[in-house]
Parts: sequence; C-alpha cells; structure tokens
Amino acid sequence: MKTTLDCIPCFVRQSLNAVRMVTTDPALQERFLREVLQWMVHIDMHLPPPVMAQRIHRRLKEIVGNPDPYFAVKRQSNRMALELLPELKTSVEQDPEPLVMAMRLAVAGNIIDMGVSKTITAADIQNAINQALTEPLVGPLAQFKQTLSAARHILYLADNAGEIVFDRLLIEQLAPRRVTVAVRGAPILNDATISDARDAGLDQLVELIDNGSDAPGTLLADCSESFRNHFESADLVIAKGQGNFESLSREQGNIFFLFKAKCHVIAAHAGLPLGTQVLAVPQNEVSHERV
Repeated sequence: MKTTLDCIPCFVRQSLNAVRMVTTDPALQERFLREVLQWMVHIDMHLPPPVMAQRIHRRLKEIVGNPDPYFAVKRQSNRMALELLPELKTSVEQDPEPLVMAMRLAVAGNIIDMGVSKTITAADIQNAINQALTEPLVGPLAQFKQTLSAARHILYLADNAGEIVFDRLLIEQLAPRRVTVAVRGAPILNDATISDARDAGLDQLVELIDNGSDAPGTLLADCSESFRNHFESADLVIAKGQGNFESLSREQGNIFFLFKAKCHVIAAHAGLPLGTQVLAVPQNEVSHERV
C-alpha cells in the first residue's frame, strides 16, 4: 500500500502526540516537529506508510535518549488485557463457533494502537469488545477456514502490546503447536517485542521470534533473513493490525489480514466503511462476506 496525501497530516499528528508524551520540554518538542515537517517535503509516496513512521520514531528515541518510550504504556496495556482474559476465554469456549468468536476478539484487541490514539482506557477496550460481539467480521471466512485446515506451519504476525493478550484466544483455536508468533525486532510505538510477548504469556503457548526490524509493520526488506525464511515457508500467515496490512497488502501467498479499520485511508483501500472489523487477503481482493 502506497503513502497517500492524507497520510501526511497523520504523520505530523502522530509525531506531535508522541513527542509530547515523552518530554515536556517545548524546545525539544519544536525541534523534533520541525525535523518531521522537513521530511514531509521529500516523502516518497510510493513507499508504504510504515517506512516514514519508522524514521519518525527512530528519531524520537534519539532526541529524547529513550530506546523504548512506550515501555510503561505497553506494560499497562498488557495488564488491562490480562485482567479481561478469563472472561474472554469463557466467551470463546461457550460460543457455537469458537474460532469466529476468537477472531472477533482478536480484532477487538486491535483498538490498542498508540499510532492512532493518544491514550487507550479500559472503557475503550470494553467498547471494542462490545462491538466485536455485535458487529460483523467482514471477509473471506470460508477461504480462511479452508487454508487453516490444510496448514502445517502458521506464522502469526503480532501487532501491539495488550492486543497480543487477545491474540492468545485465537492462537489457542489454531492449535498452538503449529504456530510461530513474530513480534518486532526492537521497540517502536507500542508494538509488541519479545519482552512484551513474554509479559503477556505467549511464550507459554508458542514459539516466539522477532522479525529483526523496528518498523511498525512488516517491511520484508528490512527484516532479518531468519524471519524471511519463516515467512516464505509458512503455509498460512495471519497478519494483525493496520501496519501489517499497509506493508504486506501487495505481497503474494496465503496471507490473511485481521484488523479494525481505524483509518479512512485504509478503510477505503479495503473498500469497507471506517470502523469495520476486517478479514482480508492481499492485492486488495477484499471479500464482503459477513460473519
């Protein structure tokens, strides 16, 4: 997915929110924002949005001298989600279609996205859960089930801390012995790293790997050779979140994207209304099957 003109004000907003979160020094805030504005003049619109987001947040970490500015936010998100986990597991177990329910709740967890919102509260998460239970999941579910049934090796591309707790519900339905979960190779926004995944208990279920990259998505050219081998050999790739959709939507293979359309540019690219709970495949081949 290419960067659009509407992405530019979003980059600026995200930059301002981020720098205000990590420093109260107005001079430092101004310096950072001026640098970002200069970059916008020369932005390559043919690249996916996570490329610029990676540059912005790398610079933010440098300028404030903090390698993981969202560390406390990520831990808090995991704690909030873990408190809900027993109740959510019961919802999955009691549902006539536990796989679909687990997919819905995994999408609900995608609300925990600091690239979109300045703060995420327990009420925001509960609202997302309520929506997951009442509104349809739109996409090729029959195709997903068919691919899933034949898959021997599943690569699950995680997105954000907190959200990865919700992912546990779906991973349990996939048969964890055939699942490898990949997280970011270094801190970026509130995206999950190995330590965040362990904090959420994922290491007790599956093999954990990192992708070797600090982009808020999956830029294959920026990922490690080891990760690319996992990606290429997987029978099924489940890619969570908008960043993975932005960076992999033109790739080939058995990739299924699972996310909430929180951005009108992404919603338009998927051909669906803003706020839709989406199951999609690459190349913009979005099915409007509703479940």
